[in-house]
Amino acid sequence: MTPEGKRELRSAILSRRRALTPEERRADAEALARHAPGLVGPGVVVCAYVPIGTEPGSPAMLDALIDAGARVLLPVTHPDAPLSWGWYRSGHLTKASFGLLEPAMPHLPPDAIRQAGVVLVPALGVDRTGVRLGRGAGFYDRSLSLAAPDALLVAVVYDDDLLPALPAEPHDIAMTHALTPRTGLVTLGV
Repeated sequence: MTPEGKRELRSAILSRRRALTPEERRADAEALARHAPGLVGPGVVVCAYVPIGTEPGSPAMLDALIDAGARVLLPVTHPDAPLSWGWYRSGHLTKASFGLLEPAMPHLPPDAIRQAGVVLVPALGVDRTGVRLGRGAGFYDRSLSLAAPDALLVAVVYDDDLLPALPAEPHDIAMTHALTPRTGLVTLGV
């Protein structure tokens, strides 16, 4: 697929997401929050994210992970660098660049992702082999290369964003699983 083709695919997915009603988004976010605790046990470190715009998920999903005994790291962005990380505390997020909400200081270095047994990754789409379609900036690909080899790499998507096939780039890090509102956890690459 050409760069233009990827741009068109991203645009189509974002358009479909914008067409979801607030009630549909809320129901999907609640379903993801119900599924998330099944990914963890007490003490498991999860790298997650605070959704922006039409991304699936919610702070309630983060709180459900905490309630299940997990410890949650959230990304801190830096231009052209892997993500740094900070510990999530409910109600203690600060506004950051790109319209993101990030954890307050102190921040941990990019290799803090190695602590995670589960990494929840926002995605526009993911295919059955684990190829993830992101927004194209490469933040997560640079960071996922630092994850522990046995970590679950979970693309969080709407059910319609689990696609039959996507083009892979040499730098892409394959997802091991997808998490969707209706289906829950889906194993990829099998």
